Amino acid sequence: MAPPPPAAAAPAAEGAHNVFVYGSLMADEVVRVILKRVPPSSPALLPNYHRFNIKDRIYPAILPVESKKVAGKVIMGVTDAELHILDEFEDVEYIRRRVEISLADTSETMFADTYVWADADDPNLYGEWDFEEWKRLHMKDFLAMTLGFMHGLEQPESKSRVETYQSFMQ
Repeated sequence: MAPPPPAAAAPAAEGAHNVFVYGSLMADEVVRVILKRVPPSSPALLPNYHRFNIKDRIYPAILPVESKKVAGKVIMGVTDAELHILDEFEDVEYIRRRVEISLADTSETMFADTYVWADADDPNLYGEWDFEEWKRLHMKDFLAMTLGFMHGLEQPESKSRVETYQSFMQ
């Protein structure tokens, strides 16, 4: 009997996306709440971008800045449905863009989707956002907010992530 044609394996890879994350989604606990699993990932760098703090927010924003780089990780094998959930989570504050990243371990480059701050002229962006500080000070509350958001997504009248964040954090 002949082996199945190579196309038989294609559906598993179809719709698989690489997503570069640089903020709360670097925490496996947050990814698990949103995607109901933790896909494989690898440390990665995004050149010519900067990761900013946002006034009155505990999550970061990135924007293009020449000669800077953002350390994060690439989550691999994200399905179309999971990418849609990430789009809902990132809400209107971010625009999904395709960027070229390099894997930190091998310097191999690849394309990935990432979420760039929608308002390039936002006066509320400042400094450098720190993941380790966020984990110590804010991860617990952020996880609780994210659980609330995900529960709300399942409701007929769901709130946006921005609305959920604003009501939870005040």
